[in-house]
Amino acid sequence: MNIHEYQAKELLEKYNVAVPKGIAAMSVEEAVKAAKELPGPLYVVKSQIHAGGRGAGHFTNDPKGKGGVRLCKTIDEVKAAAEAMMGNTLVTIQTGAEGKQVNRLYVTDGVDIDKEYYCSVVIDRATSRVTFMVSTEGGMDIEEVAEKTPEKISHVNIDPATGMSGFHARNLAFALGLEGDAFKSAVNFFMSLYKAFIDLDAAIVEINPMIVTDKNEVMALDAKMNFDESALYRQKEVAAMRDETEENENEREATNWGLSYVAMDGDIGCMVNGAGLAMSTMDIIKLYGGEPANFLDVGGGATAERVTAAFKIILSDKNVKGILVNIFGGIMKCDVIAEGVIAAAKEVNLSVPLVVRLEGTNVEKGKEMMAKSGLPIISADNLDDAAQKVVAATKAASKAA
Repeated sequence: MNIHEYQAKELLEKYNVAVPKGIAAMSVEEAVKAAKELPGPLYVVKSQIHAGGRGAGHFTNDPKGKGGVRLCKTIDEVKAAAEAMMGNTLVTIQTGAEGKQVNRLYVTDGVDIDKEYYCSVVIDRATSRVTFMVSTEGGMDIEEVAEKTPEKISHVNIDPATGMSGFHARNLAFALGLEGDAFKSAVNFFMSLYKAFIDLDAAIVEINPMIVTDKNEVMALDAKMNFDESALYRQKEVAAMRDETEENENEREATNWGLSYVAMDGDIGCMVNGAGLAMSTMDIIKLYGGEPANFLDVGGGATAERVTAAFKIILSDKNVKGILVNIFGGIMKCDVIAEGVIAAAKEVNLSVPLVVRLEGTNVEKGKEMMAKSGLPIISADNLDDAAQKVVAATKAASKAA
C-alpha cells in the first residue's frame, strides 16, 4: 500500500527523522491558511499523488507551465500555485499520459540546501535482508544512476538477527563523504529511518532527496513509503492512510473481493489460481506473441461469487480483446470455476473470445457445465494449447474490430 508524501513525513517525524515543517491542504483556502502558519519567507507547494517525478511533470490544462512542485516567495504566489494544481490532472513520467488528478496539496517551509543525496531502505530478496542504498546523486532517478554510474551507489545489508548498529550508520555516512556535525546528524537519521522501517512493516522507504542543510542537519526533503499489505492488520494507523482515489479502480475492487489483481498494458485478460501459475500463464502468452492485460490470482479457495467478480473485473478493462482462464483444481474445484465463469459471461453479455483450460478436481464436471452452457467457450487441453488459442482468437477479434 502506498501513502502520500505528507503522510510519510508524519510517520517519519514520530521516529525523529528530520523533515521540513509542512501542512496538508485539501483546498486552495487551506493551502493559503497553511502558508500563513509556516515561518516563511519561502514556501513549497507540492501536489500529492501516488507517483514520482512531480516536479518535472506538467498539467494537462497547461502543458508548458510549471510542474507539480513549486517554490513560492509570497502568500499570493502560494495561492496562485494552489489554484493551478488543485483539481487539475498532473502528468509525470510515472503516471503515463492519462496523468492523475490532484486532490491534495502539501505546503512546506522552504529549506536552505547545502547538498542533496539519495537514501532508500528496501528488502533485498537475494540476501533476505533489509538493505540501505545511498548515493551522492540526490534528486536524480536512481535507476538512471544505477545504469550510468553504479559506482556512486553504496549498499549496506542489515542482519535481521542483530538489527542495525552504529557501525552500519557510520558506514553509510562515510560512503556519502559526510563530516563533522553533518556526519553525526546522518548517523542519527539512518538509525531512526531503520527503526521506522521495521516498526511500521514498510516494504520501501525512499528519501530523494535527502539533504544537508546550511546548519549541517540531515533532513528528508521528500519521502516515499510503501507498506506490506499482509501486515496492515497490525498497522491500524497506516491502514487508515489509504487513499482509494489514487488506486486503480479494478485493483481496488479486487482488493475488496480478496483477489490479487495488477493491471497491465496488454489485451489478453488472465484469470488463474496461484501466483506462480499466473506468472507462467503470462509468460507463455508473451511467448506466442500476445500481451497479458493483467495479473489476476483468484486464490485456492475462491467461491463462485468471487470468480464472477474476477471475471467482471477483467472485462471492465476496455483494452481486453480476449480472456484466458487457466485453473489447476486442487483446493479450488473446476466445477466452481465453471459456475462462476458461466454466471459472469451471461451477466456481462460476453463479446470477446474466451479460452478455458481446466485440470484437476472435478474437471470433467466443469467441462460438461461449460459445454452445456450455450456460451462460445473455447476449450483447451493444456496450457500450451490454451495460450496459442487465446493469442490467435484475440488477434482475429482485433482485426475484425
